[in-house]
Amino acid sequence: MNATDRERWDARHAAVGIGTPMPPDGLRGRLDLLPGGPEPADRGGLPAGGRALDVACGRGAVAVWLARLGFAVDAVDVSGAGLASARALAAAEGVAVRFLEADLDAGLPVAGPYDVVACQRYRDPALYAALAAALAPGGLLVLTVLSEVGDEGGRFRAVPGELAGAFPGLEIVDHREGDGEATLLARRR
Repeated sequence: MNATDRERWDARHAAVGIGTPMPPDGLRGRLDLLPGGPEPADRGGLPAGGRALDVACGRGAVAVWLARLGFAVDAVDVSGAGLASARALAAAEGVAVRFLEADLDAGLPVAGPYDVVACQRYRDPALYAALAAALAPGGLLVLTVLSEVGDEGGRFRAVPGELAGAFPGLEIVDHREGDGEATLLARRR
């Protein structure tokens, strides 16, 4: 990623401040797919933690949401401003997340295994193999990217079927394309 991209993301994140913890889009209404089994009733039936990675975490909404569920979370982003907001959100929610500033064009700066690898709206086909390799056995990949399906093409959009074909070693749990997005939920066997 060049300096101009980093500056653009810093400006974008700095303009909106801290966010709200929330699951990645691909898991909304599908929390039963998270590894770890059911939690005690005082957690509302949400699954237990493990290790999680949030790739291109931005302002940390997904990372902090995972930490609230008990996951030990590593979260990576290129934007220092985004990570500052993410740290503020984690502090406000009383959770610990290890935030790492790194240019993903150089690859993942962490190694698995992770029980959950989430990546929302960041597409880099060169990282697909690393995302799969970071999963623990039984681990869940949650990936949502912009797509040409139901929208215009462009260099940041996945072509039809891209996600479904990009992870041959994983079991596809769910794959959806439409309205300009593609989502893949896949599990390491």
